[in-house]
This record gives sequence, C-alpha cells and structure tokens, in this order.
Amino acid sequence: MNTPAHLLIGAAAGGRKNYPGTTVAALLGSLVPDLSLYVMVAVSIWVMGIPAETVFRELYYSDAWQAVFAVDNSFIVWSVALLFFFWRKSLWGIAFCVGGLLHLVLDFPFHTHDARMHFWPVSTWVFESPISYWDRNAYANVVGPVEVLMAAGATLILIRRGLGIWLTLLFAVLFLMELLSSGIWQFVF
Repeated sequence: MNTPAHLLIGAAAGGRKNYPGTTVAALLGSLVPDLSLYVMVAVSIWVMGIPAETVFRELYYSDAWQAVFAVDNSFIVWSVALLFFFWRKSLWGIAFCVGGLLHLVLDFPFHTHDARMHFWPVSTWVFESPISYWDRNAYANVVGPVEVLMAAGATLILIRRGLGIWLTLLFAVLFLMELLSSGIWQFVF
C-alpha cells in the first residue's frame, strides 16, 4: 500500500476526535514502517550518488537493508510496544502502535517479491503474496482502486472529526498524494 493511504487509514483508525494528539500519533506510527526505506533511498541516491536502478534492484534486496526493514516492519516489535503502552495507559503510545500495526496488516497481503520479515526476531520467514499493490502483473489494477476508496473513506472520516484547519489540509494533501501515487506504479512497472 502506498504511504499516503497508510497515513490516512492509520490516522482514522488510531486517532480519536476528543484527543487530537492521538491522530498525530497514529499518523506518525503509520509512517514509521516506511521511514527507513525513505531515508536509505534518499541517502543512497542524493548523498552517495548511487543510481536509482541499483538502489531498487540491488540494495533494497540486500541483507543489510532487509535487516533494517525487519525491525520496523515486525508484528512482534510493534505488538510488544503496544502492550507496553497499554500497560502505561498511554493513549498517544497506543495510537502510535495502532498506526504502525495497521500499516503492517495492510502491507502483509500486498507485497510480492518485495515483502518483509514481518515476524522478526522470532522468524526470518517472508510471505511473498501473489497480489501486489503496485505491480500490474500481480493484480495492482484491482488493489489500487480499492486502496484509493479506503483512503477516500479515511479522509472523509478524518475531515468530519473537525480537528482543525491544519490537519484538514494535511489530510487533503495526503489524499491528493495517494491519488497521484496509486496510479503511477502501473505505468512505471
């Protein structure tokens, strides 16, 4: 699933109207599983000058990069964090973890050869789904529109909560980003 959809869906699920901080926490939690990828790609391409093709065809699949992805995409790590925040009775922490866990739940069935070790450190097993959110050879033409509809629904829920102009603008921008990103992969791959 594209990151903007993760952010919108995570914020809608993890945030609460009477506690605006939980919406921001859920947004941040929804971002964390993709954040390492963005940072490593940016550093590789813009700082180290590595060609994008090398980054996405080689480095992405390297043991070093997959080890990083295993940590921030682990159901085990996120579940332990969620239990900790439940124990601490931290609404912010719970919302953060709900965003992160929902991100993983939505990614798990839609990654083919680009899947992650979702059960690290207990297992290094990787589920390679036959369905992809980005690869048109693996039903992205079906998954993409459903993803956009889910993001649209989440955006409406978030806007109806009346969390202020800045968050409303952020949700609108994220939805626009989702619209732009969800269709582009079908032309790239």
